[in-house]
Amino acid sequence: MKKILFVCLGNICRSPLAEGLMREKIVKLGLEKQFKLDSCGTADYHIGELPDERTRENALKNGLNLKQRARQFEVADFNRFDHILVMDNANKMRVIGLATSEIHLQKVQLMRDFESASELKGKDVPDPYYGGVEGFQNVYNILDRCTENLLNHHLEAIEN
Repeated sequence: MKKILFVCLGNICRSPLAEGLMREKIVKLGLEKQFKLDSCGTADYHIGELPDERTRENALKNGLNLKQRARQFEVADFNRFDHILVMDNANKMRVIGLATSEIHLQKVQLMRDFESASELKGKDVPDPYYGGVEGFQNVYNILDRCTENLLNHHLEAIEN
């Protein structure tokens, strides 16, 4: 079983959307038993809250219903998950700052490391929180591509 954690700042925009998109793709393929997914934030601003209303509205517009509740990243997550995919470099540094071993560090990657275009790899998934509705759709499009590539990466590993 592959255990994947998606991380952003508050766990109300980007990371719950990435989790929801990945979950939808896995369910469509009937692979629920091969993956464990979760999302969290590095900050404690929104613990227990649903994703941001604009994130939920955008997700619904695209056929995805988000219902998970926000939680904060914990050091124990390094042991619970095989892969920790962070939405931006600032939060990556926060997560890395909590690592206690080289094994922990090896689990942390940027979400956009799974972009197809090489010029986009390593870039941040922009935080749409302070922007308009077009920012939420842009993030949806980015995460849809990246989760598709992430899933294909894991499917190739399963086949080999």
